[in-house]
Amino acid sequence: MDKKFENVIKDFPILSQKINDEPLLYLDNAATSQTPNPVLNEMVSFYQSENANVHRGVYTLANEATTAYENVREQVAEFIHAPNAKSIVYIRSTTESLNLVASSFGDLVVHESDEILITIMEHHSNLIPWQQLAKRKHAKLKYVELADDQTLDIADFKRKLTERTKIVAVAQMSNVLGVTNPIKEITRLAHQQHAYVVVDAAQSVAHQSIDVQDLDVDFLAFSGHKMLGPTGIGVLFGKAELLDEMNPVQFGGEMIETVSRTQAKWQSAPWKFEAGTQNIGGVIGLGAAITYISKLKMTWIEATEHKLLTYLLPQLVQIKGLTIYGPQTVAEHGSIVTFNLANLHPHDVATGLDMLGVEVRAGHHCAQPLMTTLGVESTVRASLSFYNSLADMDRFVYDVKMVKEFFNRES
Repeated sequence: MDKKFENVIKDFPILSQKINDEPLLYLDNAATSQTPNPVLNEMVSFYQSENANVHRGVYTLANEATTAYENVREQVAEFIHAPNAKSIVYIRSTTESLNLVASSFGDLVVHESDEILITIMEHHSNLIPWQQLAKRKHAKLKYVELADDQTLDIADFKRKLTERTKIVAVAQMSNVLGVTNPIKEITRLAHQQHAYVVVDAAQSVAHQSIDVQDLDVDFLAFSGHKMLGPTGIGVLFGKAELLDEMNPVQFGGEMIETVSRTQAKWQSAPWKFEAGTQNIGGVIGLGAAITYISKLKMTWIEATEHKLLTYLLPQLVQIKGLTIYGPQTVAEHGSIVTFNLANLHPHDVATGLDMLGVEVRAGHHCAQPLMTTLGVESTVRASLSFYNSLADMDRFVYDVKMVKEFFNRES
């Protein structure tokens, strides 16, 4: 165990506790990552020394809070290589970001008989908003299917991308299959047809570097709680000219320039999308999480998680009766491993693992159309992070075997 890893583990005291009298092994990072002490300390410090509402206040504390709040916007822009901070909108979650784009931008560019192209592997958050938009506009929603190896079928994408396609919405990393999609190629092809590209980066943002300018995406959304930050804070990146075109969908304080009895004028983007008092403490926590990730370096995070997956995947494949969904090779797999054990319900597997202190997620993972495509109702999902170890992987494999043996013996 290297010194850097030892120091990292000390930042996550939650990982040292016991669950059901067994040491906690947390493998549900795709749902929510754990939050390290430096992030928690920064949030506590804000509430203890700088807490005030941002913008419009003329007193010192309000100015300090506003400066901290807007400095994080600059930090987020730098983190994803956005051209400037005005392209960064604070929002509660990836879900809310995608709904905002579908409701505001989608209403502007999608019309009757137009097409919206998404993939069958999308989380419901990047499916239902487009489904509803298509219904409102009498447009057609089309799905890109999976290839035989359960990666995205790029040939199918090319076939279904047409001159009628107005929006392409795609996850950078699938929350079920663990596959990373070729966003740069997808964007290039979509832009050739004058379509706009919306990317759900909720699963990728904590595991790989993102450069929105290099990818040339039009919109990209992610959440703080999947990247070591607090819940209730997310980010929408949008190209500045597109954000300028969009209308706000929430109205009230902070987002206005002037108001009369009969009309109102909005602030410019991004502030016109931030009605009411925002999650200021959450923004501070998001900034602290970015600082923490930056100090670790994304290259180290990627290498650490790749090492874990390289060690884990071949061992799981060897378990008789265990089916892995998504690519079977490490090269095409992210930090998510989804599987089922023959003749065992995923909830039983997850419950059995929980009794051994291992926390995984079981269910349809908010991806029911994908489950239908895979021919299952639900699966077990283990999702890794850099604060997991090779010893954790050994223990996980052993405990999966123990659960399998227990239920097979009971039956």
